[in-house]
Amino acid sequence: MKKFAVAGMVLTLLILSACGGSGNKEGSSTDALYDGIPAPKDERTPAEQGGYGFEEIAESLEFETYVFNPETDYPAFGDPNAKKGGTLTHISTRFPATMRIAGQNYNYEENISIIAPLCYESLLGLHPVTLEYIPGLATHWKISDDKMTYWYRINPEARFTDGRPVTAEDVIATWDLLMDETILMPSSQLVYSKFERPEAEGKYIVKVKSKILNWRNFLYFSGMKIMPAYYLRQVDGTEFLTKYQFKMIPGSGPYVIYEQDIINQESFTFTRRDNYWAANDPMNKYINNFDKVRILVVKDNRSLIFEKFKKGECDFYPVYSAREWHEETNFEAVRNGWVQKRKVYSHRPVGTSGFAYNMRKWPFNDRRLRYAFAYLYNREKMNEEMYYSEYDMMHSMYAGSVYENPKNEKITYNPEKAVQLLAEAGFKNRNSDGWLVNDEGRVLRFEIPIQKSVDYMVTPVQQMLKDYGIDMQIKYMDGNAIWKNLMDRNFTIFMQSWGGLVFPNPETTLHSSLADKKNNNNISGFADERVDMLLEEYDTCFDQDRRIEIIREIDGIYANIRPAAWGTARMSMNILFWNKMGYPDFVFDRYEGDYTTIFKYWWYEPEKDAVLKEAMRTNKSLPQGDLVVRYWDRYKDM
Repeated sequence: MKKFAVAGMVLTLLILSACGGSGNKEGSSTDALYDGIPAPKDERTPAEQGGYGFEEIAESLEFETYVFNPETDYPAFGDPNAKKGGTLTHISTRFPATMRIAGQNYNYEENISIIAPLCYESLLGLHPVTLEYIPGLATHWKISDDKMTYWYRINPEARFTDGRPVTAEDVIATWDLLMDETILMPSSQLVYSKFERPEAEGKYIVKVKSKILNWRNFLYFSGMKIMPAYYLRQVDGTEFLTKYQFKMIPGSGPYVIYEQDIINQESFTFTRRDNYWAANDPMNKYINNFDKVRILVVKDNRSLIFEKFKKGECDFYPVYSAREWHEETNFEAVRNGWVQKRKVYSHRPVGTSGFAYNMRKWPFNDRRLRYAFAYLYNREKMNEEMYYSEYDMMHSMYAGSVYENPKNEKITYNPEKAVQLLAEAGFKNRNSDGWLVNDEGRVLRFEIPIQKSVDYMVTPVQQMLKDYGIDMQIKYMDGNAIWKNLMDRNFTIFMQSWGGLVFPNPETTLHSSLADKKNNNNISGFADERVDMLLEEYDTCFDQDRRIEIIREIDGIYANIRPAAWGTARMSMNILFWNKMGYPDFVFDRYEGDYTTIFKYWWYEPEKDAVLKEAMRTNKSLPQGDLVVRYWDRYKDM
């Protein structure tokens, strides 16, 4: 689980009763008009309703847009040296719990960071360097003076994979589904209930009003991944969850996953669309370059994935283990330059890692035990002895960013404090087996579910706790089962790793209204009245300096309550890849800053592949390239 999209959410669909009308049913005569053939150019819709010619009247209607400048916007939008073609193969440790980008269990890294951006599009995007708004499905947009109402003009060229045009009705349908409680994702309703139901002011113009002032509203509504009303209006929320569990609803993005290319629990394959409506747009011309992207699954076994990479069965390998990076990445192919090795720095939000407690359950409903665990978690020793001192210590939900509260207690290994807190909580004595027990004879014992691939990070902590009489029992489980239990709140402690957001959205993880609900990111059951008040102020604050102050105070309250024992912060992302691909000078983009950049920006180089094969055949070396990449250092003050 990692990294959530900039808006913190991905979108969904609609229900028939919410929109009125029966909609077209699958198999109806209208299907014959499409079946992957793009709908003909719409010459009838007037410019005032968003049709062709809107560009000429947009300024008079006070709409704005972003003007692309090839002199300054490349390579941020792709390297002009990029080529189309080839297949990229990646191996993942798990198969997504669903192929949907909305509803129950959608919030996997694979769904949010790979499936959603490759197959679906939002009304607007964010400039990959400046974070300015840029066109997506919409070419123009407008915000009212009171910042409560937004308008978007959808590009009449936009088409879904089935050929249907993207219209205002698709935006309405998407919002309707997100507001359907039966999709079992309450954070969706929390975010999108801040809007009135969107309205179509023309075939290609959609208007939406905010119910309350919130500086993130425009960001979030603009970032919704839009799906077609034609399909959404045929199902309610419950049917949507089941029908599209492992089947793709058409999107408007550059790739499609055909049903026959989804092999449950084994693999899924993206195919670059030959009918992608925006393929020639200058912002898309040099990205989305691979003809196919194959995601293979080797469950919970990174060592096997690494061996498969070394055999050439996948094209790149993200290296998350410091030991692996320092001890196991100097094999022959690396020494000969056949495999390239990079340590890439960016401005990627670090996110959070460590151990999250379920504060709804014993023993971590007791703050003293939460602190005791943190004091016995010797991160410093692990970093020195296991991680080659490569990581920083994390003391915040926003480590390394302007949002980190500098006053947070810098918890370090302190067994004396831990023993004192354990005694205060009633755990002073040990039984005959050496485990701490309270006056009722209850053993301080709990279970942690993990995947085998992270065993090396958990067993040292297990031993640290054992030395002080705490029995943390490890239970090996499939990643999907762990996630289901987490969402059902059926856990005691969880080893977490979450990606950060460029624009923090603490509401979806800390608001008290989510604390006792399932299927959301408030996994610890955090609830605090002061934080709820700060969240309300944060929503309506358009002053970035004050927003920083608010987040820092929230961070301080969270740190004091201690719903988690924070881990270490990795400031770079390390990767190995076979020397047959091209890539931009920055290697990873500025804010995503990890391997997901490869799907969008990299490309297959047939000439390099031929050189690689010949070098391997003749046992000759190739240039290794620079190990450390700090391209984005030049943008630190932007």
